[in-house]
Amino acid sequence: MSIFRKIDKVLGAFGNIKALERTHVDTFTENLINNISGEKIAESKNGQLYVEFQELAGFSFLESTILSRENIKTFKGAKLSFIGDDDELILDSDITEIESDYSNVTNRWMTKVSYVVTKDDIKFITEKKSNTIVFEYKRKAIKLYGIK
Repeated sequence: MSIFRKIDKVLGAFGNIKALERTHVDTFTENLINNISGEKIAESKNGQLYVEFQELAGFSFLESTILSRENIKTFKGAKLSFIGDDDELILDSDITEIESDYSNVTNRWMTKVSYVVTKDDIKFITEKKSNTIVFEYKRKAIKLYGIK
């Protein structure tokens, strides 16, 4: 155990909030990360993308989960682009407010984003016609490569 960790434990015992935050082990978020539903369709050194499809009130949704080393927080929504050799599919997020959950156990951020899709969009995604998938928010992008 490092000297700084010991100091944080002592400070935490006296009620220092910042020291308590640094020593807290977030098992709840880590459990969510270990039990992600859906299929992993893309990954890179920047992150991983899991997707699953759901239907609600006659509308089809793509529920995506992104694991990354970046904190994704925006009030302007996001775009998910599926780029293939011949075609490209660009989806806009269903909601505009997106915020990541952090796990200090593995130092990763988990972000859930929902997209409205059509039957043609579902076919394009499930047939894995895309080589590259780009998640864009604000002025940043996470580039992922499809798993065949």
